[in-house]
Amino acid sequence: MEYYRELIRSIEELKRSPIRRIVEKRISEFRELGRGESKEIFKELCFCILCANYSAERAIKIQKRIDDDFITLSCEELAEKLREAGHRFPNSRARYIVSARKYHESIKEIIESFDDPYRLRRWLVKNILGIGLKEASHFLRNIGFTDFAIIDFHILNLLDKYGVAEKPKTLTELRYLRIEEKLREISRYVGLNMAELDLYLWFMETGKILK
Repeated sequence: MEYYRELIRSIEELKRSPIRRIVEKRISEFRELGRGESKEIFKELCFCILCANYSAERAIKIQKRIDDDFITLSCEELAEKLREAGHRFPNSRARYIVSARKYHESIKEIIESFDDPYRLRRWLVKNILGIGLKEASHFLRNIGFTDFAIIDFHILNLLDKYGVAEKPKTLTELRYLRIEEKLREISRYVGLNMAELDLYLWFMETGKILK
């Protein structure tokens, strides 16, 4: 871990700062969401579909604006609402959400049927259009799973800056998993789970803690 010394020192400083309480509060909120109804969990899945190649902050605003309409609107109506809200990919995201809607009443039961979070993540990638490893990890993190970080361009920039991993031109599945393992090594060293580490790293790069 000598190579990561500067990054680890920065994380340890944040752990001793008021940011720790914010991270703990957010993790608690994620767990609470995961204990909720299938409908609320499904709406979080819709949020993560919206986040792909898009701003998380803007996706949060759109999620609040659309809310239960994720479940009720036709594909055309949902696409129009996404377009009005300024989403970059209204048609494809509406199509993905409507395709996933068949799980909106059963998503919690499906999640609880898995005893291995990695198999669950693979199921999401295989069965939900618009969901890759990053989006599946995001969704699971946001409903209380602590096994995953979200390797987005913010995290990639930070890891590149600290010399942990060179930012790839394209993030293939193999590269994603290799970078994830490096993050897992860091998380063990600093005594954080992956979800907590993700929030600290995101704060270091953006100055914010979102979801």
